[in-house]
Amino acid sequence: MTINRDTLHIIDHPLVQHKLTLMRVKTASTNSFRRLLNEVSTLMAYEVTRDMPVQMVEIETPMESMQAPMIDGKKLVLVSILRAGGGILDGVLNIVPGARVGHIGLYRDPATLQAVEYYFKMPSEVAERDVIMVDPMLATGNSIVAAVNRIKALKPRSIKFMCLLAAPEGVKLLQKEHPDVHIYTASLDRELDSHGYILPGLGDAGDRIFGTK
Repeated sequence: MTINRDTLHIIDHPLVQHKLTLMRVKTASTNSFRRLLNEVSTLMAYEVTRDMPVQMVEIETPMESMQAPMIDGKKLVLVSILRAGGGILDGVLNIVPGARVGHIGLYRDPATLQAVEYYFKMPSEVAERDVIMVDPMLATGNSIVAAVNRIKALKPRSIKFMCLLAAPEGVKLLQKEHPDVHIYTASLDRELDSHGYILPGLGDAGDRIFGTK
């Protein structure tokens, strides 16, 4: 299966790429890694939300009345895939602070590399809302496929997935299982190693965000 470039969006803005390079450096401190992830996520969110629908509404400026654009429809839902998704979530909330937030807890079984769910908490109304799911890494793709399966059962209007890095294997699996989900990433890296880690990658994003081993 080849990658569908129509639903894969690589955000190659120079600021995003510069900050991603700093994050890849193995000697980057936990503090700098966390700060850079927040900054990159905010920059990426600008592109991910570019096509949000708007409607014209009547407002009063200090000078006169006018028709002005505002985001249309129900408020956005951000879904963070625990635990590392929180590092991206904060950056997206910088520009859409009114969004609803849900969490899915998943861990990858080290033997099978399959996703195992341990937590699921969503806003009361997801139906007919636009959803952006966030997780720093799209590696094997098993976790995000499992997460999208859960969210689709709630009947959202649309689903996008935003990640910092993606591997071809994960992109292909997500596109195969959910061809309607658009993927936004700062980099499509080379491949996965035998343990399911992205190469050249940046290591374990969760460990680097939280300073754990």
